[in-house]
Amino acid sequence: MTFQKMLFPNFKEKALTLSYDDGFRDDMRLIEIMSENGLKGTFNLNSGALEEPKRVHADEIKKLYIDTGNEVAVHGRNHAYLTALTDAQIVEEIISDRKAFESILGSVITGMAYAYGAYDDRVVDALKKCGITYSRTTNNTGTLKINDDWLRLSATCHHNDERLFKLVDEFLLSEKKNSIWAEHPKLFYLWGHSFEFDRQNRWSIIEEFAKKVGNREDVWYATNGDIVAYVEAFKALVYSADNKRVYNPSGLDVYIRGAGDNKIKVPSMGTVEI
Repeated sequence: MTFQKMLFPNFKEKALTLSYDDGFRDDMRLIEIMSENGLKGTFNLNSGALEEPKRVHADEIKKLYIDTGNEVAVHGRNHAYLTALTDAQIVEEIISDRKAFESILGSVITGMAYAYGAYDDRVVDALKKCGITYSRTTNNTGTLKINDDWLRLSATCHHNDERLFKLVDEFLLSEKKNSIWAEHPKLFYLWGHSFEFDRQNRWSIIEEFAKKVGNREDVWYATNGDIVAYVEAFKALVYSADNKRVYNPSGLDVYIRGAGDNKIKVPSMGTVEI
C-alpha cells in the first residue's frame, strides 16, 4: 500500500494562504499586517489598471509584493467577465496580463483569480492554452480541506464570512491522533479585496485574524503557488513495486506520514526507504 498521507514542509499539519484581488493601494496596509504576523499570500492584479491613482503602480510592484515574500498572479488585463468574451478575447485578456507582469518582475507567472468569479468550461480550456496552472474562483468551501481542482480553485472563505472565526478555532485546534486531521492536513485559504477593509471600516477583522493565526511554529505560511507546487510534488511521488521505497522526481522536498505515524522526508530527486 502506498503512502497517501501528506504533511506540509517540515512535517507541519497546517498551512495558511491568502488571495487578494485588484491591486488597490490598500494592499500596502494589508501586507504590513501580514508581514507583522508572518502571513503570505497571492495578489491578483490587472495590468490595464496600473496607472490608476488608487492602484499600486508598476514601479512599486516588486518591492511591495515580491520583496515581502508574496506572489503576484494575473486577474485579467481589463478585469473582464471572461464568460462574455470570445475565445480569442479570453486569450488576449490573459496573455497580455501575463506578459505585462512577467516583464515587470522578470519572472514566470502561471497563477490567476477569475475577475467577478466568472468562469465556465470554455474559459478553463482557454486558460490551459494560456499556460495558467491555477485560478481561484469566488466559491467558498467552508472547510479546511485541500481543493486540488486547480483551475476551479475554491477558498475556505471570504474575510466577511460569518463563519470566519469559527473556522479559525477549528484550524487552531491541537491535532488528535485518531481525528480526521491525522489523515488529512488542514489548509486555511482566505480571500477578498483589501479595499473592502477601508470601505466597510473593517480593518479590525483582518488584524484579529492575522494575530490569531500568525507567527505559529505549527503552521506553514505559503503563497497560492507554493501550495499548488507542493501538493503536485506530493502527487508525483513514485513508489517501488514492493512499496518499500519512494522516489521524489520533483524539485521540492516532500514530507509524508507513514505507518505507525512514522514521519519521512523525501528529498528532491531522492529515493528513501519506507
